[in-house]
Amino acid sequence: MTYYFNTAKTTDLNEECENRVSRKRTDRWIFALLLLAMALIPLLVGGHVKNVVGPHISTIGLLTSGVKGDLFTYYKMVSLIILTVIAVIMLLSKLFFMNGKLRSTKLNLFISIFAVAIILSTIFSKSISIALWGQFNRSDGAISYICYLTLFFVAMNIEYPKRAIHYVMYALYPFVFINLFLITMNFYGHDAMKYPLVQKMMTMFVPEGASLGDNSILLGTLNQWNYMSGMFAVMTVMYLAWAIIDLNKIRSIINTVFAVVSFAIMLMSTSTSGFLTIVVLIPLLIVLVYKSGNYKKALVAVLAFAFLSAPIFHILAEKSPRVWSESIGFLIEKNPYVKEQPNAMNASEFKYTLENKAFAAENQFELPELPERGIAAGSGRAYIWEKTYDLTIDRPLFGYGLDTLMYHFPHYNIDARAGMWDENTIIDKPHSMYMGIFYGTGIVGIIGFAGIAILTVSAALKIVFTRRQATIAVLAVGWIAYLFQALFNDSLPGSTGPMWTIAGMMIGILMLNNDIEEKTNGRND
Repeated sequence: MTYYFNTAKTTDLNEECENRVSRKRTDRWIFALLLLAMALIPLLVGGHVKNVVGPHISTIGLLTSGVKGDLFTYYKMVSLIILTVIAVIMLLSKLFFMNGKLRSTKLNLFISIFAVAIILSTIFSKSISIALWGQFNRSDGAISYICYLTLFFVAMNIEYPKRAIHYVMYALYPFVFINLFLITMNFYGHDAMKYPLVQKMMTMFVPEGASLGDNSILLGTLNQWNYMSGMFAVMTVMYLAWAIIDLNKIRSIINTVFAVVSFAIMLMSTSTSGFLTIVVLIPLLIVLVYKSGNYKKALVAVLAFAFLSAPIFHILAEKSPRVWSESIGFLIEKNPYVKEQPNAMNASEFKYTLENKAFAAENQFELPELPERGIAAGSGRAYIWEKTYDLTIDRPLFGYGLDTLMYHFPHYNIDARAGMWDENTIIDKPHSMYMGIFYGTGIVGIIGFAGIAILTVSAALKIVFTRRQATIAVLAVGWIAYLFQALFNDSLPGSTGPMWTIAGMMIGILMLNNDIEEKTNGRND
């Protein structure tokens, strides 16, 4: 009996040893996939044409059905789906064939709530196909959000090598380099899209006869100024955080330079959201300086960043005064880079002579008084959020489906004169990830998302303020920065996919470190 018992025990130990090796190998492959997702997805740009069938019959150009093209999101979404499916298959193989286990955390509950809300909001949407795939030029519907959540979940449930965070930051180097090149060309009037070679590359996979529009520009590998500003504010604080806490002097210098480069890209994006994000994250960076292993070196990194950034800011602001207006101008209204022209009429002082009234022959007929033209707070965001909130209250439980706002927003509303300056402005997105989730998935979805956000931010702040293994703070400040800029910017595959993956890695590494500490303390006891 003892012999058979020992034999069975030995067999079990051998199987567990083999499973452990297999799990470790699988985790390495999954980690490689996650790195590929972060490095590749933000960079993919290329022309794609599809036949869009809108839910309404309309004469408005953006709302009409027909063949439409996209440069920035289709291939990002396709790669996001492919990498997510492969990562899920590998995680499932680890669970079912290698005796793997999922980590137990409260996040699992909120992930489930959010996922169910996304699915139900799509099923109940009046525009199911749009809610499923998103708008043709945004690709931010239910499929993309399920991929974000899945990558987050997968990243939470694998083990990481010791230098994992280093690999993450290295993987983002090409993203910074390529976008510096593209946005600098655009900023100085040499847009890459005007060159025949680039045009040929952009239209490589489009049908014969299709071509780029005359107004097509290549600002960077993300869709628009706001997204570039927000994402490179995130890059700025991440690389600066790494420069602060890294004890390797050469690597600290390199990452200070990358922080400066990211800051320059953010400035050339001329959008206030990125600047505000950096301002808000300054206290956390100061905490990292205080907690760093080498206080003097950390302070030198910060001072070097400021010293290098100042002349770059001056050069860029001289080229375009908007650089000041969309950054420091948020705090100091007077722009020293604007040359005053005393004879020029200020647009806000311009009066429409017969705008408010029309008179009959004897002044007996008057039109209703129209709202004065103006821009609501946040470059019109306050107006968009107010109207989006009013819409959502009509379908509060599961919302309208993700990325369908353009087809339900009250366009040509006379109030838009006071909120968006022009009542003819077509609103195609909510200009806030939070408002987009609330509109798209309703109260149930926002509860699920809020639970994830609160728990991950709490973990991130814990890392910054109390964690002894400080390198993970790079991911922590990056995730907090992303969530802050998302107050003013929408979600997109090129930015949201990589950042949710980073958040999942942060949680996974934190939980792994907690397990190690508990085992160590147990042995000490």
